[in-house]
Order: sequence, then structure tokens, then C-alpha cells
Amino acid sequence: MLIPKGALVVSCQARADNPLHGPVHMSAMAQAAQAGGAGGIRANGEADVAAIRAVTRLPIIGIAKVWDDRFPVYITPGFEQAAQIAKAGADIVGLDATPRPRDGEPVERLIGRIRAELGKEVFADVATLEEGRAAHAAGATYVATTLSGYTEETASRKTEGPDLELLSALVAEIPAPIVAEGRFDAPDLVAEAFRRGAHAVVVGTAITNPREITRNFVRAISF
Repeated sequence: MLIPKGALVVSCQARADNPLHGPVHMSAMAQAAQAGGAGGIRANGEADVAAIRAVTRLPIIGIAKVWDDRFPVYITPGFEQAAQIAKAGADIVGLDATPRPRDGEPVERLIGRIRAELGKEVFADVATLEEGRAAHAAGATYVATTLSGYTEETASRKTEGPDLELLSALVAEIPAPIVAEGRFDAPDLVAEAFRRGAHAVVVGTAITNPREITRNFVRAISF
């Protein structure tokens, strides 16, 4: 098992419009996360993954975001992206494991190919219990709550906090490491996820996006 039980995984990502965008900043962010006690890193794109691989031996969950208005799935939609991420140094390939349309093969086949042809573990981002069951049956190593609230079916769940109910349901029914991810913005929420049986918790914006952190403070003092 590459991600230790009880690990805090830090998502080091910045979109193109963010001043921290790019491998130099993201590799520094990963080093800071490691120094703070992180047990793993989640990163987007082969350039960032390669730069982070060069500065840490922590397990890396690599993803490749491909934006296409024709398809709702953008997190590692196909095998080509998975292979690029694996070559860049990711230990684990993360992907959107929902059944929504994608520019690539069906997710069940994609998971199988990543395991068989790349020899990599698969981190399945799901939004529902049913999707978690399907991802596990297809061979995913980890099942994560990442997409709850971000699909049409689950949009109503996008509240201010994470989907702890989905986490509990996945833990109760799926004999695999269940990872809590999505809207974890305070240490007490992370602690609650572990109390509910999470194998690990992924935190991104609340740690690695100072622009959004600043905006939250500014909103709180606006009058």
C-alpha cells in the first residue's frame, strides 16, 4: 500500500490563472507539505509531477486534467494521459471514475489497462456509492469521495462541508482503502473523516491556494 493509513495527502495544484501555476512553485509546495508531515502528494500534469518527483519520495497521485467542452470528464479521461503521468513519475494514477461521457475508453477498461499495462495503482474519484462499488470491482486500489457535489446527479450535496455521509457509506460497503477528499477546509473535519474510517484524507485549497485563503478572510471582514 503506497499511501500510508492515516496519511494527510496534500493536493499541490494551481490553474493557469493562478500566480503559483507551474512546476517550480508546485515542487516547492510539495516540499513544504512534506516538511509539514504530509504522507503523499496529489499533482496535475506531467510537468508538475516530474518536478515534484525530483524533490520528494512521497507517493504521488498523478492526474492529467484535459478540458473539453464536449465531455464532462476531465480528470485523466484516457489511457494516453495516464501513460504520460506514469512516465513522469506518478506512483498512482488518479482518474474520474464516474460513468459520464469521456474522450476515451470506458472507465472500467481504463482502470484495467492502467493496472495491467502501466503497473500502476489507480485512485478512483467518485461521486456516489454505486460508482465506488463499480470502481472497486474494476480494480481500483483506492476509492475517493472527490467528485461528490461536482456531478449533475450530486450537485445538491455541494454544501460548505465535505460529504461525510458518502465517506461512511463507502467505508461500510467497500473492502478497499477509502479516501476522503473534497471541501476539507479545517483540521476538525479531517479528524472526523478518520473517525469515520477514512484510510487517508486529501486536502488542497485550504493548504495550497493562498489566493483563495485570502479571499475567504477578506469576505469574512467585508462590511
